[in-house]
Amino acid sequence: MSGEMIHPDIRMAQTLPSRFYTAPEEFKRLKGAFKGWQFVAHAAELEANTVLPVGHMEAMTGEPILLVKGEDTRCLSNICTHRGMRLVPEPCAKSTLQCRYHGRTFDLDGTLRHMPEFEQAVGFPSKADHLHRFPLQRWMGLYFTAMEDAPPLPWDMLEKRLEFLTPEAFTYDPSRDRDHTVEANWMLYVDNYLEGFHIPYVHPELNQALDYAGYETETFEGGVLQIGKAVEGDVMFDLPPGHPDEGQAIAAYYLWLFPNMMFNFYPWGLSVNIVIPVSPTTCRVLYRGYVRDDELALQGAGSVLDTVEHQDQWVIEEVQKSMASMVYDRGRYSPTREQGVHHFHRMIDRFLS
Repeated sequence: MSGEMIHPDIRMAQTLPSRFYTAPEEFKRLKGAFKGWQFVAHAAELEANTVLPVGHMEAMTGEPILLVKGEDTRCLSNICTHRGMRLVPEPCAKSTLQCRYHGRTFDLDGTLRHMPEFEQAVGFPSKADHLHRFPLQRWMGLYFTAMEDAPPLPWDMLEKRLEFLTPEAFTYDPSRDRDHTVEANWMLYVDNYLEGFHIPYVHPELNQALDYAGYETETFEGGVLQIGKAVEGDVMFDLPPGHPDEGQAIAAYYLWLFPNMMFNFYPWGLSVNIVIPVSPTTCRVLYRGYVRDDELALQGAGSVLDTVEHQDQWVIEEVQKSMASMVYDRGRYSPTREQGVHHFHRMIDRFLS
């Protein structure tokens, strides 16, 4: 496929053809996009448990994995190397990993420790008997892994904007967990996230907290950063001297990383959205919440997350219904408001090329 399905000039470009939101063959072609860097968990989730199964990774890639905290933190396969049994079904605090089927036991670094009745096995143990280790990166307390080689994410550039929040110190709040099923293609969810154009029309509550005229979108290799400005008198970040946005009333930083990760930074903390493809016309959206200052959670742009989520789901489910129309195929982008959507579609185009 040509790399110019989406014109590089947003003023001339058309959106993705509607088949990308409906056709099983296009859905299948894009599955490989989820094998690059993916969010696993925040370090705070390992405070009460040393072993954390990461179910959403299996849902996206078919690979059961564990985040394990021993002398250091590792990302391991959750499949016993004996007969393929799942090792750990739920978060727990353990010093070893023992298979519930035949008792094969591993250290927390994935090394085979003990296996009953294998004294006569020749060439045992071998490298294949240890648990597979996946790459693991930690960025400001957030862990990421990948199923295959992937280019590094732009950590340094993002830290200049976000490290003043010290996300490493955020606490995990399970009461903020959500698991939504949305009757729409996963890319429609991403499209909607990547523009604030719809806020005055779809989100009346959020529109009261954000200065629509001041909304900004910045694109970079691997993602998009949207900057929401607070209306006068509303809660905003206390930016340190020398910050790139010093002097501005920033209410929220909305960070998207290709293809499906959303990190929403508010004065109260961080809300993470992970979009999981289910079928060409269905996706799941997982929410995780990490708190910096709980007293600010009921103020500003970050105070109406459930309301905004339901409004977003309604509108993208309505759009999904239209994707099968014989008279609609492609639209156009607003050059001033839909730079993020255009950037995403260009990335999809390049991935498929």
